[in-house]
Amino acid sequence: MMVLLQSLISGILIGGVYALIGIGMTIIFGVMRVINFAHGDILMVGMYLTYTLFSSLGIDPFVSIVITIPLMFLFGAFLQKVFINRMLGAHPQNQILLTIGLGLIMSNTMMLIFTSDYKIISTSYSSESFNVAGISISSPLAISFLITAAITLLLYWFLLKTNTGQAIRATAQDREAAQLMGINVRWMSILAFGIGSALAGTAGALISPTYYIFPQIGGIFTLKAFIITVLGGMGSIIGATLGGIIIGVAESVSAVYISSGWKDVVVFVLFLLVLLFKPAGLMGKSRM
Repeated sequence: MMVLLQSLISGILIGGVYALIGIGMTIIFGVMRVINFAHGDILMVGMYLTYTLFSSLGIDPFVSIVITIPLMFLFGAFLQKVFINRMLGAHPQNQILLTIGLGLIMSNTMMLIFTSDYKIISTSYSSESFNVAGISISSPLAISFLITAAITLLLYWFLLKTNTGQAIRATAQDREAAQLMGINVRWMSILAFGIGSALAGTAGALISPTYYIFPQIGGIFTLKAFIITVLGGMGSIIGATLGGIIIGVAESVSAVYISSGWKDVVVFVLFLLVLLFKPAGLMGKSRM
């Protein structure tokens, strides 16, 4: 029983960060109807930015999010304005190819700058843990989860209570109607892509103390983000949050009771089962 509780808690902690990745992708899809297959590579850029701040300036990874968030927002806004915006009216396959191409450019650029060698951020608490009722909890994962929870709550407040957030939600619900009501949907698209990129970059900063950093890691997280987004329901922030937690728990429990090599297979099987019995995702057609 203690082993099950241990794996459940570990899964929830890492699932919180997964949820942040999924929320970033679902905001972009909700507003722009573009599936961003460069999402994981944006996270990878956030990881390298965190590594650079740590290795060059000695800034703690969790503190560095104060710098990472605005820089990754500007990076995402730049990508949307210069590249994505030109493809909004194009066929979906062209949009997908564009984002895949942008991801390849990012990963190869990082390879040229940092080489393909694995990087690691070693802090004084990287391997620390603490006990709660006999259950060992990783300190970095616990800190990451708390920061993720705070950011997610702040994002919910922004989307629900501010005029800009409501404009983003209106654009996600009906782009043409929002434009007729005087909302600048082009600016909302830039803002949404910037926020999604900032969330991905922040997730990269939060997992950097516990993951190896290398240029191809983006592909892994792009796949996870896509699964989380579809699992929760395309365009649903609540669904993305739920999907991230489910994926985290599924990985953790399957690694303990089956094998760490099979945890991705379990996630894919779970993903296929949801698509078979509830094709719209767990939250159906819900929107932001």
